[in-house]
Amino acid sequence: MDVDDIETVAVLGAGNMGHGIAEVAALSGYTVALRDIKEEFVQNGYEQIEWSLGKLAENDRISEEESDAALDRITPLVDVEEAVADADVVIEAVPEQMEIKQDVYGEVEEYAPEEAIFATNTSSLSITDLSEVTERPEQFCGMHFFNPPVRMQLVEVISGEHTDTETLSVVEELAESFDKTPVRVRKDTPGFIVNRILVPLMNEACWMVSEDVATKAEIDSTVKFDIGLPMGAFELGDQVGNDVTYHVLEYMHDVLGDAYEPAPLLETVVEEERYGKKSGVGFYEYEDGDGAQIPTDAGREAIEHRLLAVMANEVGNLVGDDVAPAEDIDEAVMLGAGYPEGPAKLADDAGLDTLVDTLDELHEETGADRYGVSDGLRTHADEGGFYDQEEDDDAVSYEMIRVEYPGEMVGHVVLDRPHRMNTVNIELLEELEQAVETFEADDDVRAILITGEGDKAFSAGADVQSMAASAEPLQAIELSRTGQQAFGKLQSSSLPVVAGIDGYCLGGGMEMSMCADMRVASERSEFGQPELDLGLLPGWGGTQRLQHIVGEGRAKEIILTAEQYEAETMEGYGFVNEVVPNEDLEDRAFELAADLAAGPPVATRFTKKAMLRGWEDTDAGLEIEAQAFGHLIGTDDLMEGITAFMGDGEPEFEGK
Repeated sequence: MDVDDIETVAVLGAGNMGHGIAEVAALSGYTVALRDIKEEFVQNGYEQIEWSLGKLAENDRISEEESDAALDRITPLVDVEEAVADADVVIEAVPEQMEIKQDVYGEVEEYAPEEAIFATNTSSLSITDLSEVTERPEQFCGMHFFNPPVRMQLVEVISGEHTDTETLSVVEELAESFDKTPVRVRKDTPGFIVNRILVPLMNEACWMVSEDVATKAEIDSTVKFDIGLPMGAFELGDQVGNDVTYHVLEYMHDVLGDAYEPAPLLETVVEEERYGKKSGVGFYEYEDGDGAQIPTDAGREAIEHRLLAVMANEVGNLVGDDVAPAEDIDEAVMLGAGYPEGPAKLADDAGLDTLVDTLDELHEETGADRYGVSDGLRTHADEGGFYDQEEDDDAVSYEMIRVEYPGEMVGHVVLDRPHRMNTVNIELLEELEQAVETFEADDDVRAILITGEGDKAFSAGADVQSMAASAEPLQAIELSRTGQQAFGKLQSSSLPVVAGIDGYCLGGGMEMSMCADMRVASERSEFGQPELDLGLLPGWGGTQRLQHIVGEGRAKEIILTAEQYEAETMEGYGFVNEVVPNEDLEDRAFELAADLAAGPPVATRFTKKAMLRGWEDTDAGLEIEAQAFGHLIGTDDLMEGITAFMGDGEPEFEGK
């Protein structure tokens, strides 16, 4: 079967995951049969889809017509035969219990077409065991979405022992047609990739509290503000559901052994039904308390090393067992868990030798199996890291951005953190500054284009963890100055700069766009400076630059109200030069950058310099203008321009 042959998708289970998957499939143009065991269950799922589509339309993520069309493609059903009889792909999303899933497949096998592919949304159970209930194990794989499926980008595509490579390829292409990013899990192993990293990390946090090594506050402070992960370990457990974590860990323990024994603290909270947010209480109090209140400065280096070592050990297990390479592990965890950097990269940065020593010491002290160093980790520690360390010393390495050369003398910077809405952290600021310097030193680059990866956000602002980690006044001042310097480098570049804005352009992201010479935005883009709602102010030049672009009154309106504005409104304010249809944004932004690149480079450089200096001092700007005018009179470019103008042709400026 080819992905082009797929027209109908049956989704079994109308709960949170099931109805989310059905919505994603319908939005992608597929006919969807949504089935559950009771009419009330399937109707509730259908109503949740209707509500979600309505919110997407309300927020201009899709049109009303697209919302109505997607809903029309979904048929809620209770009868199994009716649900799967015409299905090309069956995606099962019933409760996470082996017996329930096996019963479902036994029933579905009777009615589904012979060529239909079966995909289970299990988050940890054996793909192989489930496939063997059917008569088509070679057409069976895992297709693990993340919650909520409409928003989360990652889909783990998991091979069972019997799965054909062709089946995996088709399901990966199906995920891509859903506008998702598939990551292949090459072997059927408990937890697959993301849960294999997260669950032992949360369990280790519980072990440290159980053994009085550290407090919850110290651990979550370390995880969130020292390591820089989106949530503390206990905060994440409450978000996911401590019962879910426990059941995944139990399964891992049954299959993989005592290294995955649940910590006493985790067993206790589950026995007491303290499941987290969904039950109102978990490690933190939600109904009768303030939830996770995590101090920013309670972290300890010993905690950081211990948790990173446990995480690195799981990366070593996955790499060593050929479940996935380090690059895929990092991509999966960044997309599925929102990590700013992948676990393999975090481990490399910490030093694998240091983490191996930490595990060896803990194993010697405690004798616990969970500290036994995996062969994969020890091997890569001997080699210097999970990633190739023998890179060209002269090459510039980028982690937060991509630098591309699309042609027409344009250098393209892509803010490459889609899993974090392309938010700006210290590393991105440093890389942006380096990219500008690289382009300026390249004679073949005459204009810079900046865009954000994906269609959700150009940049949604500053990375919250980066801001929180610099909560002390002196650190915050330094953070502000670092951003001002990086954005100043962009604004003062001798090359013309175009910002191609698609999606959210907020806070620090909007401040970055202020440094561009021209801004073109898609119709769905939204702008705003929300800092005052956080008790802050724009700290990367926004208080100064915005008023020069839109005037003092509009600048104060935008900053002081902290509201969000549509692209058309910002075009009316003079902030956006042009608004284009969503699908035209990329082409139009490049076209504009290429047009500027084709201009006279010397005259462009002097023009930018005069205008920038004139912001601060009109007389100084006028003097630069006069001196530049005198210089340009004698250039070859001037003669080229005049000749082309008189002959009604296109000039070819050489910068001479």
